[in-house]
Amino acid sequence: MVATHHLAAPIPTQLPELRPDTYFSETQWQVLLALVDAVIPSIVVKSEVTDQRNQLLLSKSEYDQVYEHTRTSMKHPPDHEKFKQYLEARPLDNPRFLGLLKRIIQNIPDSNRKQLGLILSIVGTRIGSLVATGNRTSVHDQPCHVREAIIQSWCQSRFIWPVISRTIIAMTRVCFVHTDPLLLELSGYKECVDDYRPGPSFDFKFMQFEAGPEAETVDTDVVIVGSGCGGAVCAKVLSEAGHRVIVVDKGYYFTPSQLPMTSEAANQFLYERNGLIQSTDNSTSIIAGSCWGGGGTVNWSVSLQPQGFVRQEWADQGLGLFTTREFQNCLDRVCDFMGVSDAHIRHNHRANVILNGSRKLGWAAKPCPQNTAGSEHDCGHCGLGCGSAGKQGPSVSWLPAAAKAGTRFIEGFNVSEVLFDETHGSKQAVGVVGTWTSRDKNGNVHTPESDRTQRQVRIRAKKVIVACGTLNSPLLLMRSGLKNPHIGRHLYVHPVSLLNASFDEDIKGWEGAILTSVCTSFENLDGKGHGVKLEPTNMIPYMFLFDHPWRSALQWKLDVLRCRQMDSFIAITRDRDTGRVYPDPDNGQPTIDYSPSVFDRRSILAGVIAIAKLCYIEGATEIWPFIQSMPSFVRRPKPTGPAPGVEVDGESGVIDQGINDPDFVAWLQTLERTGLKFPDASFVSAHQMGTCRMSVNPARGVVSPEGKVWEAQDLYVADASIFPSASGVNPMITNMAIADWIARGISRDLKKEGLLRAAL
Repeated sequence: MVATHHLAAPIPTQLPELRPDTYFSETQWQVLLALVDAVIPSIVVKSEVTDQRNQLLLSKSEYDQVYEHTRTSMKHPPDHEKFKQYLEARPLDNPRFLGLLKRIIQNIPDSNRKQLGLILSIVGTRIGSLVATGNRTSVHDQPCHVREAIIQSWCQSRFIWPVISRTIIAMTRVCFVHTDPLLLELSGYKECVDDYRPGPSFDFKFMQFEAGPEAETVDTDVVIVGSGCGGAVCAKVLSEAGHRVIVVDKGYYFTPSQLPMTSEAANQFLYERNGLIQSTDNSTSIIAGSCWGGGGTVNWSVSLQPQGFVRQEWADQGLGLFTTREFQNCLDRVCDFMGVSDAHIRHNHRANVILNGSRKLGWAAKPCPQNTAGSEHDCGHCGLGCGSAGKQGPSVSWLPAAAKAGTRFIEGFNVSEVLFDETHGSKQAVGVVGTWTSRDKNGNVHTPESDRTQRQVRIRAKKVIVACGTLNSPLLLMRSGLKNPHIGRHLYVHPVSLLNASFDEDIKGWEGAILTSVCTSFENLDGKGHGVKLEPTNMIPYMFLFDHPWRSALQWKLDVLRCRQMDSFIAITRDRDTGRVYPDPDNGQPTIDYSPSVFDRRSILAGVIAIAKLCYIEGATEIWPFIQSMPSFVRRPKPTGPAPGVEVDGESGVIDQGINDPDFVAWLQTLERTGLKFPDASFVSAHQMGTCRMSVNPARGVVSPEGKVWEAQDLYVADASIFPSASGVNPMITNMAIADWIARGISRDLKKEGLLRAAL
């Protein structure tokens, strides 16, 4: 371990240079930027206008009214000059905003970007503008208030326009929250804690290769594709049992001294597809780790074991392992190794909203154990990588332990396919082949791959373990020629909907641990284990403001200015119904076909309503479900004195109605009627499971109860893709326990095979 305590802030991670933006024509860019500008424009008093076409104008009385509301609703409001600067600032004048916008667009799949370009071309013509807006004047030639009205009308229209407006609004919100200097200053958000003290790094001694025209060949007992929660556990178990192990991953290792990253860098280097995966219908945003340590590098420390009703459901499918004492031993073993505990948690405001609100409403709630070695871990930035190394993820715990037992490692290794020997008529896995890409001469990974050493590498192995995650493991099996029809299907994602709430206190929700409490009263709504849990969520600003409802430019800009007084929550659903993953025909990357079913949306809506009740009972002053057409609930101010004739000695008989407040009840009824329908509402997933599911025979799944792929010998899958159905809890602990079980079985097989060879 290498100590770096002297650093006062993380070492910056450079971003790759932007590609030329010639994928859009000049007119397409003009239309897009005009629409982006209308979502979050410069807002000024009419008497101080400097750009009639690109500024949104307020009367002096309107301006004074919004400032007075801001001043009285915030504990630490900006002074008048700062408020004026904040409203007046135009994001398109911010180079960082423009750079991020172009980075997002260049990372959109080619087919989606072409579709967007086509729409921009149509809207950029007089006839197209007439069809799309009812006005012959092209969108980019309209003044700001007209462009804003166009976007508002698209949100309420039919056909493709709600999706287009939602896409443009979402990109604009994300870029603004990432980059606006005044929002970041006034909110008090900092990209790392004041007392930053990075944890020690680990020297993995990654294998290096020289450039060459022929494939480099390496021999080992076991090759593991993927360094995340499943692969890392397998590496430790197998290497400690005396087997030769190599772990490969397409991602790269970032030391604690480089973490947390900026949000732009984290999306680029820590997440699959640069953090920009959308389901094919755009209803669901998919977040998946893709770096050294996998999802365990960016998850939020929550360490919940699968509940009894889930284990029984899996056992009822013939998978008796899950109700055995042995499986519990696996669960306990992985938790003990990481020091999982709920004994050293300091709950922040939103965690206490869950706990205290549930107590007041008679609901069940509890702390969430954390994998933090039995220590307090107040890291609100773990979604951008954990700089303290307090979170015992794969790169901090499992992989260093595997290294000490002899495991070797290759980062930057993109596996093309599993290799098979078919000389005896059946497939026997004998290794993998892929392309290794080095770091540059300065140890960085932001430079073009063509400027770094690349080499084809072939790893020969007795056993191959695929552990590259629910999105990528099935694609690797497909690329390797396997034909089981279940590969890529049965995708569960734990879809969530968010809700933000403002309180009459200064919260700074990005401070403190991310997720330390959960309400479980609604987890079994159908009597079959399908329902919703209520949890706090990550409050890095872009992660909880990206979909905060936008109904007008002024409303949204004023709302997010109050983000330091907000809490954010998720209704996370154990989904009953599934989707699938398949390769993008253009580049082979994961494509997600998933949309929450009517059944699962009912569960999510029940959770959103329950969260609103928790927030109300805990004193929220305004509540925003993430439904674009749904107005926020604004609590009426309490009377400053007793009503005439009302006694104040406690004997008056006047009662606090709590969640029976007629205003709140009426709002909840509207919320229930509105429902969660895309594109008015959208969903997010940070958990993916099931695309190589475990089964008792190949007619029902991809792998056996021992993790063996049914179609081939000596090939295993050991990640969340083998879950028989949704786990209902953060999948990390379940994933690790199953990997522990599979690895111990592989070790027994290797030892038996070794004895057999010795006997021969």
